[in-house]
Amino acid sequence: MDVIRDILTFLADNVFGQVPILIGLITLLGLLLQRKRFEDVLAGALRATIGVVILFIGVDVFTGGLTSFQTVLASAMGTTPPKADHSLTRFLTEQGGTIALVITVGFLAHVLIVRIFPAARYLYLTGHLMFWVSTVTVASLVTIAPGQDQLTLVLCGAGFVAAYWTVQPLWMRPLMRRVMPGDRFGFAHTSSLACLVTGYAARPLGSRGRHDTERLRLPRQLSFFKDVNVSTALIISVIMLVAVAFADDGVVGRASAEMDPKLSSWVWALLVGLRFAGGIAILLFGVRMFLGEIVPAFKGFSDRVIPGTRPALDAPTVFPVAPTAVMVGFVASTGVFLVCLAVFAGAGWFTLAPPMIMLFFVGGAAGLFGNVVAGWRGAVLGGVISGLVLAIGQAVTWGLYERTAPELATLADPDWYAIGWLLKAADPVVGDGTIWLVPLVALAAMVATLVVLGRSGRRGTADEPEAADAGDKAPAGA
Repeated sequence: MDVIRDILTFLADNVFGQVPILIGLITLLGLLLQRKRFEDVLAGALRATIGVVILFIGVDVFTGGLTSFQTVLASAMGTTPPKADHSLTRFLTEQGGTIALVITVGFLAHVLIVRIFPAARYLYLTGHLMFWVSTVTVASLVTIAPGQDQLTLVLCGAGFVAAYWTVQPLWMRPLMRRVMPGDRFGFAHTSSLACLVTGYAARPLGSRGRHDTERLRLPRQLSFFKDVNVSTALIISVIMLVAVAFADDGVVGRASAEMDPKLSSWVWALLVGLRFAGGIAILLFGVRMFLGEIVPAFKGFSDRVIPGTRPALDAPTVFPVAPTAVMVGFVASTGVFLVCLAVFAGAGWFTLAPPMIMLFFVGGAAGLFGNVVAGWRGAVLGGVISGLVLAIGQAVTWGLYERTAPELATLADPDWYAIGWLLKAADPVVGDGTIWLVPLVALAAMVATLVVLGRSGRRGTADEPEAADAGDKAPAGA
């Protein structure tokens, strides 16, 4: 048993938990199954791996100053993030092995499910979110059923996350078909519920054909906003400068000193904005690079190993389709969150911590999906919904994890909140022995969904997106 556990933990830590390695291995296998020449296999696998590495470098660059920015922003707003007796670091130290095993067993179960049920269609490949979904699930299980042994937590957690990884790309498929009409890959990101709500709520607001963010006509004096790199740098720099103007000098000084002790706080604010824009440019380059390899290579994997499947990938893979909509969603979500921060603090409800990384990815993704439905109006709505969900979710979920890892509430995406409260709803019926209801109900609901989709597919009506106006179609690729 110890040997098997060590092997599974090794796979979780070194394969499933390392996105570049996972993508590279799948690309390598896909090209080998297509019997490509050695040089093509080697070059394709390396390009896919390097593309993912570049993507994460971009994320590191644009998030490099955001942690300090959150501190400065909280100071400018006169708020103090809430304190907790427990920490995420401590929780990961105690339950890290369990989480690693949940990832490995859950992913193997997910592969098996996709192999058995053709309607499952997508293989979930967003490795870092596999880790976070597993962490949230284990924290929730420990909260509702304390004292369970590791084997029980692993099997119950693995069953639940396998069901989530299988179904999540499916409920995003109708919207994704508007973004990617060719159904080249699915959407695997924990912002999905905010995107889904945006997609339905934006329908009465107009059409993409008439209000597409990428076709907006601006006055000549504002035409530079059409360049997403320029507009990103300008908007973030302005927000930073305003925050520095109102924040405590000591807080700003410590934040800027982390970049360079000799740096002026004003120059630091500008550099953070510029780094943010540069990081986004690097991220989008990496996305294009690895998509150019993983999508065609996955066909070999799909044809030979799991027929008919497609990869389900991280949110940045769709950002190149409408980068302006991404920025609109991000700015709208940030603005709404800051308003909520002030209102909550003023009313004495809760002191929010601005999650800038989540505001970008969740707000940007919801903005993009809102745009494919209703143009810029939908993009703004997506940002508004994301800001509200992240603010309210953080406030009401902090206490849910007070005995495990409260930071999960501040690091969360919308799906994390849904998972946490869905499992919390099972609390009254979960006790000794009944914790097994969690994976059993999740898997049963998943199987029922796949059976229904499978029958609909055989009738030729499965999952087809609604007919769109001729001018409403999205570009065919990222």
